[in-house]
Amino acid sequence: MATRQTAGTRAKDSDRNDACQILDSALADGQLSMEEHRTRVALATTAETLGDLQSLLSDLQLANAPVQMAELKKPSPFKAGGPGPGIGLRVAVAGVLVVLGIAIGWGLYGNTTSPLSFTSDPGAKSDGIPAKVITPPTQLQSLGGLNGLLEQMRQRFGDTMGYGLTIYPDYAVLDRPDPTDDRRYLSYYYKGGFDDPNANTKSDDDVLVDLGAFDVKAVVALLRGAPETVGLNAKDVEPGDVNLSIDPTRDPLAPGEITLRIGVNSDFGSGYITLAGDGTIKRIDPATD
Repeated sequence: MATRQTAGTRAKDSDRNDACQILDSALADGQLSMEEHRTRVALATTAETLGDLQSLLSDLQLANAPVQMAELKKPSPFKAGGPGPGIGLRVAVAGVLVVLGIAIGWGLYGNTTSPLSFTSDPGAKSDGIPAKVITPPTQLQSLGGLNGLLEQMRQRFGDTMGYGLTIYPDYAVLDRPDPTDDRRYLSYYYKGGFDDPNANTKSDDDVLVDLGAFDVKAVVALLRGAPETVGLNAKDVEPGDVNLSIDPTRDPLAPGEITLRIGVNSDFGSGYITLAGDGTIKRIDPATD
């Protein structure tokens, strides 16, 4: 009299083929991914017992499977001998799936040379270096902005000497001697710092003076009132339309001193204020079209 098959019953080739058909069906209806299907089929073709095959199918929905596996008799919980022979295969399957999951996860998110390397990326390690925030002067036509610009000149070059300095609201241009050739001068563009210079040919008008030798407060006050001083409406003048130039004086009676010129440009005309370093007004040219 035939008895029901158990998990320990030896599998036939037909049993293995049936299991592979069920796995193919599970792949087709989305129960398994390609990797899971490939792994389980490989294990099914080498399964030794029906329990081994059953462990590959136990988590699948089999109602619409093309074939059905034989129902296995459950072993008695009081039977000596411990777990059936399928337990080894189940452990192997679980191990394969765990490794597969690690590999897939590493492929998507890993930043090391191997999925099993748990040494973090050196670039991701904390190095204990605090952030350094630089706050350079950006509003140069102000008390703090002008003083900050002159201080950065001293830090970069050791002094405020030069042939000329033109200051706009948010950038400046500085001309200084070329230490390698006295026939040239170097022109530096400033915006938060001094960029690499451009070399230019020096002329007879290029006289070395202290460009920082002026009353900063007096000049800032004149900058803010410059539009009205030259006869323009302040609302018609954009911030970038006012500039300050500092150059060697052309007065032969005041060698080594500087002359400052505030220029105001707008759609309604341009005007100028010329003054000495101490803030003394030399000349006012009202705005003209």
